[in-house]
Amino acid sequence: MAKRRHRRGRRKKGNWFSRLTIGKKIGVCFGGLILALASSGVVYVAAKLGQLDTQEIPKEDIVINEGVEQLASLGEGYLNVALFGVDSREGDLEKNTRTDCIIVASLNKETKEIKMASVYRDTLLDLSEGTLQKCNAAYSFGGPKQAINMLNMNLDLDIQNYVTVDFGVVAEVVDLLGGLDIEIKEEEVEPLNKFVYETGQVAGKEAHFVGGSGIQHLDGVQATTYARIRSTAGGDFTRTERQRLVIEKIVEKMMKSDLATINKIIDEVFPTISTNFTMTEILSYAKYFNQYKLGENTGFPIDKATDTISGLGSIVIPVSLEDNVKKLHEFLFGTEEGYTPSDKVQSISNKIVARVGQKKAEDDASLNSKTYEADPQEAPEYTPSRKPQSSGSNSNNSSGNNSGGNNQSGGGSSSQPKPDEGNGNSGNSGSGGSTDQGSGDSGSGSEGTGTEEPVE
Repeated sequence: MAKRRHRRGRRKKGNWFSRLTIGKKIGVCFGGLILALASSGVVYVAAKLGQLDTQEIPKEDIVINEGVEQLASLGEGYLNVALFGVDSREGDLEKNTRTDCIIVASLNKETKEIKMASVYRDTLLDLSEGTLQKCNAAYSFGGPKQAINMLNMNLDLDIQNYVTVDFGVVAEVVDLLGGLDIEIKEEEVEPLNKFVYETGQVAGKEAHFVGGSGIQHLDGVQATTYARIRSTAGGDFTRTERQRLVIEKIVEKMMKSDLATINKIIDEVFPTISTNFTMTEILSYAKYFNQYKLGENTGFPIDKATDTISGLGSIVIPVSLEDNVKKLHEFLFGTEEGYTPSDKVQSISNKIVARVGQKKAEDDASLNSKTYEADPQEAPEYTPSRKPQSSGSNSNNSSGNNSGGNNQSGGGSSSQPKPDEGNGNSGNSGSGGSTDQGSGDSGSGSEGTGTEEPVE
């Protein structure tokens, strides 16, 4: 049952981003920031490693499906790592918070190529021995150990190591870089302005409305809010596209940044990272930094459908899990032949069909045009005393860390905040309540009971 195998992975430092070819191949969600920063390294980064929150997961606690350890394709040649991006309002990276993003990163030790597969957070999977739930609940229920075991069990993987980063640090990173120029679509303006205040509260920063659609210069709070919008057509699918875009923009600016800026970013980010990699393992992979290259990325499930289930809300359904796992292995390891999903994966695949029925895969255009179920609870409605401040024409929009104020170019933020329109008449003043961004977490509820996070 529980078997182990290769651990270590993660590249850290060398001479930083100048050698990293990213383009569109950066990860499909904010977990990519972990890789970007891990690879961004400065020569003296070893001295910074003490800032990481290192945890130990006993090897005997890692569950690997029977038979997986014998697959030649998963032998000495690959290192698989789980990357988690969380929104921990209490600063707890160990559990009781749902993952905003889940990425499987696979390093080919021979070619030094890293491929990434982003697991859609609303994917219906087995969390632990028969509990079908949205996969992002695994981290809340059992922390990184259960989340790793969930990935191994459902995807026939051998993952021994994880890296978790707190999503909230992204706002600070963007501000340290002087902001990002991003084209905002008309349908994104309202949800962005609706939730920017709450993001600012969580990040401990001032919040500013964006002025409208078109190219806008976003500060850290705005960029973080933009990346987490789920209420437009496409739901979580289009959200991952926004996340990828923000990461690409971050990487572009980091590639042009000086050593002092990179150093500040490391000081901000490392304390928000939790991992079970040892210092020795990290440094052993660091020496190959100049050889690492990011390859293709994909989303999982590859063939999928969506539905709304009582107690769970909107879910992503693998069509079927067994077929998707085959395609995932082909993508990560090139296993066109010689791999058959384990009995465990076949069993889970059958359970999913029994729960939701036989589904037909939907194409991406159809999925991206749908509007998915809104949050069961609306976010707190703005009142004049809580409105985000306008950034005006000189948006020093951040914590004053930007020397040179280079976040003033571009369309900038609006000096005329929108009125309290479109926030719904919920009257839910609700305790920080649910958000369009899906950050809220009721994961402390019992498994499989339908105690669910906001679905939007």
